[in-house]
Amino acid sequence: MPRPLRLPYFDALLKLLTENQAAIVQAFGRHVHWGYWPDPSEADHSPEDFARAAEALTRMVTGAANIADGQTVLDAGCGFGGAVMSLDERFLKMNLVGLNIDGRQLARARDRHPTRGNTLNWVQSNACELPFADQSFDAVLAVECIFHFPSRERFLAEAFRVLKPGGRLALSDFVPIPGMRPLMRLAAGWPTNRGFYGRCELHSTLRDYRRLATDTGILLDLIQDITPHTLPTYDFIRALTKQVAIPGPSALLETLFAEYASRLGLLRYCVLGFTKPA
Repeated sequence: MPRPLRLPYFDALLKLLTENQAAIVQAFGRHVHWGYWPDPSEADHSPEDFARAAEALTRMVTGAANIADGQTVLDAGCGFGGAVMSLDERFLKMNLVGLNIDGRQLARARDRHPTRGNTLNWVQSNACELPFADQSFDAVLAVECIFHFPSRERFLAEAFRVLKPGGRLALSDFVPIPGMRPLMRLAAGWPTNRGFYGRCELHSTLRDYRRLATDTGILLDLIQDITPHTLPTYDFIRALTKQVAIPGPSALLETLFAEYASRLGLLRYCVLGFTKPA
């Protein structure tokens, strides 16, 4: 039996967006992921600054996919459509597809992001069971969402299937060091997965990714550890909680765990790039 869909942080976020909370709309109305600061010391912890950093992280991931004009691109786990919109604004003659299992997120993406000239499609489906023909896409993206998918192995296999020969897969993920792997596997179980961020499996190390790539037949050819450039995200979240009430204690505890594991070098934020052999 498939696990029921639990997205408590999106429940809270969509409620705040519906209430038109200004800081939330500015920070998370487009992208729902961590930010990237080229110089972390320049972060000012404002919603406007965070929105720019979130767009910068999107551009890091899309850059790892070598996206160019005229391509067909799938953004799996597309959230509110931020990466699709970023591509729509920067490239021409594109066929862009945003996929998400949660229809509410797709509805917001569809309603708030009219195309600027490219072809856009929004598809509700499971990222591990992609409803597309073989060799349909030049690039596949998964921006900070793969840890919510039922299986990294199945997603990589599906991405490989729908990519054209020579196509690129790019994703971002929280990657633990090997010694943290047992703890992260334990943390993925109940009751942690009943918390604010829902089901999160953060136990795949770089060695695991290399094995998955080998088993899938896709080439892992780019690893960028950008952890130091993402750390101001946690300072921004702390500043935000002074303006907006975040429901429940698990949001604070889970975010603190991720922050200190990251600051101690135990959990790394990585951008990974893969190529399907031609």
